[in-house]
Amino acid sequence: MLFLIGATFISAKQGVSGVVSDANGNPIPGVNVVEKGTSNGTASDFDGNYSISTSSNATLVFSYVGYGTVEQAVSGASMNVTLSEGEKLDEIVLTGNRSKPRTILDSASPIDNISFEELTSGGQNNIEAMLTFKVPSFNAQNQAISDATAHYDPADLRGLGPSRTLVLVNGKRKNQSAQVYLNRTPGKGEVGVDLKSIPTAAIERVEILRDGASAQYGSDAIAGVINMVLKKDVQYSTFNVKSGITSQGDGFNFAADFNTSMPFGDGGFVNLTLGYSDQKLTNRAGTPGTDDLPGAPDSADFDTTAEYNTANDYHNEHIGHWTEWATENPDLGMHVGQPDITKRDLFVNMGHPIGDNMELYSFHGLTSRSGRSFAYYRAPYWRQDTVGDLDFITKSQDFIGYQPTFETQIEDHINVLGLTFQAAGWDADASITYGKNSVNYTVNNSVNRDYLAQNGTSPRTFHPGGYSLSNVITNLDFSRVYNDMVSASFGIEHKTEYFEAIEGNPLSYYGSGSDSFAGIKPAEAGEWNRDNFAAYAGIDLDMSDDLLISFAGRFEDYSDFGDNFSWKAAGRYKLGDSGVLRASHSTGFRAPTLHQRHLTNSQYIIVASSPEPLLQGTLSNNNPAVEALGVPNLFAETSMNTSVGFTYKHNSNFSASLDFYQIKVDDRVLFSSQIGSDADDTTTNPVEQILEDNGVVAVQFFINAGDTKTTGVDFVMNYRNMELGNGTLDASLAANFNKTTIASINTPDALAENGYDIFARIEKGLITNARPRSKVILGLDYNLDNWDIGLYNTAFGEVTITSPNGASFDQTLSSKIATDISASYNITENLSLTGIINNLFDVYPDVTDASTGTAQAGSRFVYSSEVQQLGQLGTVYNVALRYQF
Repeated sequence: MLFLIGATFISAKQGVSGVVSDANGNPIPGVNVVEKGTSNGTASDFDGNYSISTSSNATLVFSYVGYGTVEQAVSGASMNVTLSEGEKLDEIVLTGNRSKPRTILDSASPIDNISFEELTSGGQNNIEAMLTFKVPSFNAQNQAISDATAHYDPADLRGLGPSRTLVLVNGKRKNQSAQVYLNRTPGKGEVGVDLKSIPTAAIERVEILRDGASAQYGSDAIAGVINMVLKKDVQYSTFNVKSGITSQGDGFNFAADFNTSMPFGDGGFVNLTLGYSDQKLTNRAGTPGTDDLPGAPDSADFDTTAEYNTANDYHNEHIGHWTEWATENPDLGMHVGQPDITKRDLFVNMGHPIGDNMELYSFHGLTSRSGRSFAYYRAPYWRQDTVGDLDFITKSQDFIGYQPTFETQIEDHINVLGLTFQAAGWDADASITYGKNSVNYTVNNSVNRDYLAQNGTSPRTFHPGGYSLSNVITNLDFSRVYNDMVSASFGIEHKTEYFEAIEGNPLSYYGSGSDSFAGIKPAEAGEWNRDNFAAYAGIDLDMSDDLLISFAGRFEDYSDFGDNFSWKAAGRYKLGDSGVLRASHSTGFRAPTLHQRHLTNSQYIIVASSPEPLLQGTLSNNNPAVEALGVPNLFAETSMNTSVGFTYKHNSNFSASLDFYQIKVDDRVLFSSQIGSDADDTTTNPVEQILEDNGVVAVQFFINAGDTKTTGVDFVMNYRNMELGNGTLDASLAANFNKTTIASINTPDALAENGYDIFARIEKGLITNARPRSKVILGLDYNLDNWDIGLYNTAFGEVTITSPNGASFDQTLSSKIATDISASYNITENLSLTGIINNLFDVYPDVTDASTGTAQAGSRFVYSSEVQQLGQLGTVYNVALRYQF
């Protein structure tokens, strides 16, 4: 329907074509050709040919990295252009401005523009790690022993959590993942985008808007926006292969990808990316050994002497065997580290002109990956009475426990079809997007203890079900540059979201369910959906060559909680030819996800007060029992963003920027603490009744309850093309300093009156202390003849382990510096070989103190799983080969 509407408004344009070449007459592929003052543009193909439809009085801007920019007025249907090598091109981005392209330093908001070459130069193995070691305000690390979270790696900007960063692909909203992060990791209780589903080989560049943008893009854009721009026409077909291993001999990785483009019809293109990667597990488990063994029974814990004698005899019967096992296996069978992951990618990006005034575009991505992580090893003294003594796995006297695996099959795809055209003087873009992420679980090497007790046998493999999230988004966007002073944009959007909880195999939820991860029960399974409609508008006023003022507003209406209006005002003032002052003030919002509203499940988790995993339950927000406790229907979080910054450009090689920001978030959706029985055994309060009714030891739920404030500063400095010896040096220094505080936690009266703290200090610590409060990145790239050498230092600031025992037991982990070095040699013009060492000096986080009382389960974890800095891999050696043809 949108395409038909657009077609009725198409106005006539002039077709212009030609060849872009250098001073020697050689064609230049990939040159950006943009109609000045608009977002209408194209790129030259392999032979330097370009074709574009413009208004008859337009001016075309030809730009390419390493060449001077040329502006030329349209003078006919054929225009050949020559670019001269020289001045470094200012980077032009569209993210953060829907109506008029602007350079990074000329924008009213801070934006990073990271090329594919810059992303991959540090040798990291996935897009989350690449951004972590390139962008100071971005953080993500692999999670250990955290069920499905270990397969997703929660990522965020400015420490505001995965839910508050909007991710786009080619400017279109990327669907969120199906998984809620429920274990004790950064981002607990939130939902992010599965960044692993976007292969790096398909990316031309990543644009990161470090500012609130809900007024332009809608929900989630509180901390900022990440836009993955896909490759179009490329000069070469490229094949990459890479492999590596850690210094401890584990974590072997292998990856291969292929990217190419080809002509499509008359003036069109198709870009194809294929990828495969395989990552093996690492293990950084502690070695508590016999220190973990249970002590002899205490007679004071028993009502009768007979009961004590029975327990003591049982302990004496088995302690010798347990001691032998713990001595031979000092790590107690644990696997603590990155999971096994195998991933396959297919991405296609295409476009084709239709006549002189329209372009049809489409892109499609499919990622499939399987993974295997591990639950806690069920030590023989944890499971002797319920499993070992039943002579099921082995004879009782030979029982050594077991370690369940947690295995995932994750599918993610995005499909976009769109049409750009002219409508009554406006540039128009009509599109439809379908995206889906799904995860299905398998638990191996486990048992169902309840079924085993009743039947004398149990399956060892379980299929606990899974989740899926999908959306269908329809957009119609308009933009126009009226003149040198006024440009405007507006549009509408309709989105339908679907969330499904898939029932597990019956034996996976029978009784207490499969040991480690109980299956999704029939009452927990279901399908839910919602719709929302949005309309936005924005205007840019270039009051003079120096002063820019920008306004934007967006209205959204959700079927499940109501509406929201967000607005933004921004400005930029040039200080001569070198400096720019910029500032913005905006409101924003984040809609609660369908997962947070409808998720109900039960699973084994780690409780700080218990040496072994316990069963806990999560009740949906609209569960009658939760509502009876005074927990309201989830509604939108709201934010207030303020940013003030300064940029400076000395010449084409040197630039710097400094931006201060403050972000207040009200009614933040929290995943409550585990709420169980109180100390009074003589009465049953409402919460205790819920526990009894649901057969769990603790209950959790989602609630709008937190008000937070984040303040910080971003600093970026670049110096390029510095002559050093016979080569050239590029240097960059970037830093982020931030602090998040919690202003209040709003507890419903029914819970407050019964003395419950719905968000304990250890949960608060995951918001305020789990990510580094500072990160500084120094990058040096040296080019000499056929050599490209890189040296990168990333300093991660302090983080704090929040102790459940009180502030005096908290542990602050010191700052750490990770040093990466790479050396690439161009064997021929088409073939290069690269050697990379990540974390050259084998730096690890500080060892967790046992006195913190955190969930380290008898020192099975050497390093905290609750806070994140540089990860737990140690040194990694990689070698890579690239062939272009």
